[in-house]
Amino acid sequence: QVQVVESGGGLVQAGGSLRLSCTASGLTFDDYAMGWFRQAPGKEREGVSCISWNDISTYYVHSVKGRFTISRDNAKNTVYLQMNSLKPEDTAMDYCAAGFTCTDWTAGANFGYWGQGTQVTVSS
Repeated sequence: QVQVVESGGGLVQAGGSLRLSCTASGLTFDDYAMGWFRQAPGKEREGVSCISWNDISTYYVHSVKGRFTISRDNAKNTVYLQMNSLKPEDTAMDYCAAGFTCTDWTAGANFGYWGQGTQVTVSS
């Protein structure tokens, strides 16, 4: 049984930082691209970042470029999202997902395994 578990969310002031972690089990982790997605209240889910299975390619939505960094440790079956210079508009439920590729990643349609999410709240 595949499990995807996120952690690291919380409440932070604008300008602060958080590091999200996501551990996946029940699958061959280094066969999968990993993505971070978020959904704010009343808004559609959006892709935040994606990292290829071999750590060679990373992708970011424009609004987080230069502030967020995705990384992975295949030995620990874990992917991270370092979030710096957080803004109130980053407030959302953040989800981690496993998929075979980062191709067309932003919609999340190619990601078959999802976590339950971790809440990120940024106060102004």
